[in-house]
Amino acid sequence: MKISISNKSIINYRGDAVILSIYEGEKSLRGTTRAADKKVNGLISRLVADQELTGKVGEVTVLHECPGMPMKKIILVGLGKLEDLNLEAIRRAAGAAAKRARKIRAKRVATVIHGSTVGNMDTQSAAQALVEGTCLALYNFNVYKKSSDRYEISEFTVFGEDPSKAKQVMSAIRTGQILGDAQNVARDLINEPANVLTPEKMHKSVLKLVRKWGLGATLKCQCMDRRDMNKMGMGALLAVGQGSSHEPRFIVLRMTSVRKPLVALIGKTVTFDSGGLSIKQSSGMSAMKTDMAGGAVVLGATLALAKLGSKINLMTIIPAVENMPSGSAYRPGDVVRAMNGKTVEIISTDAEGRLTLADALVYAETKKAKTIIDVATLTGGCVVALGEKIAGLMGNDKSMSDKLIEISERTGEPLWPLPLYDGYLKLLKSDVADLKNTGGRYASAITAGLFLKAFVKKAKWQHIDVAGTEMTDKEGDYTLPGGTGFGVRTLYEFISAM
Repeated sequence: MKISISNKSIINYRGDAVILSIYEGEKSLRGTTRAADKKVNGLISRLVADQELTGKVGEVTVLHECPGMPMKKIILVGLGKLEDLNLEAIRRAAGAAAKRARKIRAKRVATVIHGSTVGNMDTQSAAQALVEGTCLALYNFNVYKKSSDRYEISEFTVFGEDPSKAKQVMSAIRTGQILGDAQNVARDLINEPANVLTPEKMHKSVLKLVRKWGLGATLKCQCMDRRDMNKMGMGALLAVGQGSSHEPRFIVLRMTSVRKPLVALIGKTVTFDSGGLSIKQSSGMSAMKTDMAGGAVVLGATLALAKLGSKINLMTIIPAVENMPSGSAYRPGDVVRAMNGKTVEIISTDAEGRLTLADALVYAETKKAKTIIDVATLTGGCVVALGEKIAGLMGNDKSMSDKLIEISERTGEPLWPLPLYDGYLKLLKSDVADLKNTGGRYASAITAGLFLKAFVKKAKWQHIDVAGTEMTDKEGDYTLPGGTGFGVRTLYEFISAM
């Protein structure tokens, strides 16, 4: 989809559909919507008066006749109450409107920048959120369908009507589109079936995406196999993958654009998690192809950071393994040794993600990483505690945690802090090793965080548990059933701010 900007009046747009917005609870229309209402002889205001249009966030109505106007249709979308307007409302409204535009088979579509002329809403931020919501809403995953009747929008024009801000708005539009595309890359990888996206093929996918995005000169990729990992002493990670016929891969992307302290992103990448010998129940196991979502998210964020020219010293680690039961699989009761020499007693082979992350965390610090963020579909306990809309956040630096939470409120990817309470360390105490790999059901998200903390020595570190947010079975204003890519935009904004 080609996205462009125009500083003319959207009222004169000659295309298939124009997207305008209204606010909830307001009797009089505003700005461009009011001007359009006059052109259509007060039809919009009559619909509002009759409460056919309420203005609730994401509510969409289509005018199929636009007498006196050059466009074929007008799409009206609600932004909610003016006093509650935020960037997430704009994303949702833009997404809902884009979906409706595609449904009515509009090919050439134009939109106003929702909310840009009211209150304290920054025009650039509003434009970026609008394009993010649009790109995310128009995503589809139909690689394995023989035929698809999905109609696609070919041209999308954003009307700003302020020539003095054209350059800034165009930059915001580009950022929004790249972030949307990067999150859609993560969604693609999460949605891939596990027989297609094995650890070896994850490495090939990374290389292919770096080339496709034109980042070969910016992102350098290194990949270690089992022999390399064994030499480095990554016994925790290797234990997880030893039951699978698919060899593990330790993928490292480096971006060095400035001489600054090294930042590391680590994503849990278990391409399929059967639970190993502590096997999961068969119902719902098909969703375990999404246990590599952390790796997909950090990869998406990395692509966006590189494409948008962020000046950072970045290392992205994707430790890809498959957790399967077999005669060679690791067992409950085994003791494994991590890269830093710490030993771990295996209580459950289904608590595998933290083992892969442990070696990745140690590796990051051996490369002098000063700031580390890991993203992982780690615990069902986090889903129980925070549900399917909020990710858990734990770490050893409060200012870093506070900044991530602040940014997540703008990106619409909410994070909530969970305490790394030292009183629960006793739950990880082992009689035969330095640690157990699980502390049991109670406070399971927190004890998983405490386990990871044991493998961080000096770096500022944050752990994001996205077990509840990385997949959905419901359709939203800009989401579809399947992988969500939750976290790409938050990581991008956080690291850019650094």
